[in-house]
Amino acid sequence: MDTTSSSVPPYRRLRVYAFDPSLALRLKTVPIHEITIRLPWEELQPGPAGEYVEVVDVDPASGVVYPPVNLNDPNVLAQDGLRPSEGNPQFHQQMVYAVAMATIGQFERALGRVALWAPRRVRPTESPTGQWQSQFVRRLRIYPHALRDQNAYYSPEKKALLFGYFPVQGKDADNTPGNTVFTCLSHDIVAHEVTHALLDGIHPRFNEPSNPDVHAFHEAFADIVAMFQHFSYPSVLRDQIARTRGDMNSESLLGQLAQQFGRATGRGSALRDALGAPVNGVWERRKSDPRALEKIATPHERGAILVAAVFGAFRLLYATRAADLVRIASQGLGKLPDGDILPDLANRLAEEASRSAQTVLQMCIRALDYCPPVNITFGEYLRAIVTADVNFNPDDDFARVAMIESFREWGIYPRDIRSMSIEALTWPSGAEVFADAPIETDAGAGRSIVSRREDLEGAARAIEADIVALFDEEQSDGEESDRSQPLRLSKWDLDTDRFEVWNNMQRNRRAVWHWLVHGKGRKYARAFGLVLDDPDPATPQQTIYRNDWGDPSVEVHSVRTALRRDSRGAIQTDLVIEVTQRRRGFFEPDEQDSADRGPAFDPEQDGDFKFRAGCTIVIDTTRNAFRHVIQTPGTVADDDELALVRAFLTREADSDANAFSLRTRSLRSARDGGLNEPFALLHRHGED
Repeated sequence: MDTTSSSVPPYRRLRVYAFDPSLALRLKTVPIHEITIRLPWEELQPGPAGEYVEVVDVDPASGVVYPPVNLNDPNVLAQDGLRPSEGNPQFHQQMVYAVAMATIGQFERALGRVALWAPRRVRPTESPTGQWQSQFVRRLRIYPHALRDQNAYYSPEKKALLFGYFPVQGKDADNTPGNTVFTCLSHDIVAHEVTHALLDGIHPRFNEPSNPDVHAFHEAFADIVAMFQHFSYPSVLRDQIARTRGDMNSESLLGQLAQQFGRATGRGSALRDALGAPVNGVWERRKSDPRALEKIATPHERGAILVAAVFGAFRLLYATRAADLVRIASQGLGKLPDGDILPDLANRLAEEASRSAQTVLQMCIRALDYCPPVNITFGEYLRAIVTADVNFNPDDDFARVAMIESFREWGIYPRDIRSMSIEALTWPSGAEVFADAPIETDAGAGRSIVSRREDLEGAARAIEADIVALFDEEQSDGEESDRSQPLRLSKWDLDTDRFEVWNNMQRNRRAVWHWLVHGKGRKYARAFGLVLDDPDPATPQQTIYRNDWGDPSVEVHSVRTALRRDSRGAIQTDLVIEVTQRRRGFFEPDEQDSADRGPAFDPEQDGDFKFRAGCTIVIDTTRNAFRHVIQTPGTVADDDELALVRAFLTREADSDANAFSLRTRSLRSARDGGLNEPFALLHRHGED
C-alpha cells in the first residue's frame, strides 16, 4: 500500500446547505438541510483559491477583512469541511467555493472540456500596443460579503461574483426582524450566479439586450442549472420523492429557488417556482399557456416561461421512464394507492428522476454550442437543444420529443419555421444552406456563381479542400502581412491546461479570420450571412464597422470544440466557429438613414447602440464538411432587423417590453457611478 506523501486523494468532501439555512429551522426539513458535496481534488490556497475560483472575503460596508479558510487544515479535512453555520464567515467561504465548483463540474461533464471565463478586455488607453487586447482570466473572484443589499450578481467588468446580505424587515412565521440573510448561503443563488459567469465565458454577446428574450434567456438558463442541480443530491431527492409520492406535478423543494431569500424580501414564498405559486395562501400548479409570451415582457417573468417549458420536458421524460415502476407498484392500475410509498420504490423513482434531470440539464448545456452568436431567442434555443441532442444521442428521440411537446405547450417556437418536427428544428447542414445560397468562386478576372445543386459530389470535394486549407501553412496568396499560421485542432478536454487552451483559441481565431477574409473561406461569406463587400457600392452603408481598408469588419469571436457521437457510438470532435459583425444603430430612423448614406463615418464615433449579426459554423473535422450553419435572421446590412432591435431598445413595440433599454441603463449607470453592470440592475430588488 502506497502511503507516500505523493499520494493525492481523488476527491475533497465539503459540507454545505442543501438549499439555505432556513431548512434547519423546520422539523420536516431538518434531515435534509445539510449535504456533503464530493468535488475533484485540487490543491487549494487559503481563501480558498484554486484553479477556477478565488474567494476574497472583504466586507466594505463593515470595513472588515475576514480571515480566509484553509480547507487543507487536517482538522477541517477530517470532518468534511466546516460545519454549516450562518455566523461563521469561514463557512460562508467554504459554501461559495463548493457550490461554484459543483456548478462548473456540471458544465464540464456536459461539454467534455474545461471551462473558461470571459476574457478581460483591456482598453486601448491602457494597452501597451494602443489597441484593444484580451487577457486570460484564470480565476473568477467570489466576494461572499460584498454588499449590504438585497442583491447578488455576476460582474462582467470585474469578472467576479458579489453577494449581498441584509436584515429582515418584516415579521411573519418565516421571518424575525433583525435576522440577517446572507445570499452566499443560498445554494440556488450561488449556482445561479456562477452560471451567469459560465454562460458569459461562452457567449459574451448574450449580455447585450437586442430582443425581449436575451436577458430573459440569461436569467432562465441560470435558474435551470440551479434547479436541476437539486437532483444531483441523493438524500434530498429521495426525501422529496417520498413526500410527493413520486408526483413531479405537486409542490416540492425540487422546483423552487431561493426559499429564504424570497420570504425575507416579502414574497411569502420562494423567489421563483418552476411549477406554481401561492394563490390566496394555497399553492397551485401553473397551467401551460401557449399565449403567455405574448403577455409578458419583463426579463424574470419571461424567463420563468422558458424554465417552465424545460421543467415540463423533464416531467414528461420522468413520467415515461417511471411508468413501469408505478404499474408494478400499483399492480397494473397505473396509480399508486393512498399512503406513504415504500422506501424501495422511493429509491427507484429517485434514480429515474435523477437520470431524467441529468439528461435534460446536459441537453440544455450542450445546446450552448449550437446557438447563434448574438440576438438569441427562446425559439432558436429550442433548435439548439434539438440539434445538440441529435448530434450527441442520434438514436434516442424520447428526450427531444418531450422537449418539443413542452415548448409547444408554452407557445415557444422559432420564427420562419414550417414544422415542429425534429427534422425541421435541427439546424440546416452546410449542404442544405448552400443548396439555397450561392457560393462565389474565383473565375479569372470575374466571378461566377455556382449552385450547390449542380454537382453535389464535386461541391463536396471542393468544400473539403477549402476546409483543409484552414489547416495549411499558407492561407493567402497576398502579402506576407496577410499570411496567418494554420488552425490547429488542439486537445481541449478535461485534462488540458486552461491557459494553453485559451492561447490556442486566440491563435485559431486569427487563423479563421484570415481564412474568411483573405483565404478560401471568403467564397462562403454570403451563405454564412456575412457582408464582406458593400451590398450596393454606389450607396454603401457607412454605419457598418469597417477595417483599415474600408471593408466591413469581421470578428471571429470563438473557435472551440464540441463533442458528438457517430453512427457507431464513437465520440467525435467538431469545431464550433462563431463570427459576428456590427453596425452603428441610431434611435431616430432619419438619423440612421443620414448616417448610412452620408460621407464616410468617423471611426472614432459610435451610434446610440450596436446592431450585431453573424453566424455559428459547425465543422465536422472527420469529413471536413460543414455540419451546421446557424445564422442570425438577417445580415448586418439588414435594415428590417436593425429596426426590430431599435423598436425593442426604444420600447416602441411595447411600453413594458424592455425594462433595461439602453436609455434606462444609461440613466442608472450614471446613478451607479458609471459602471456597466447589467446583472446588478437585473437582480436588484425593491426598486420601482
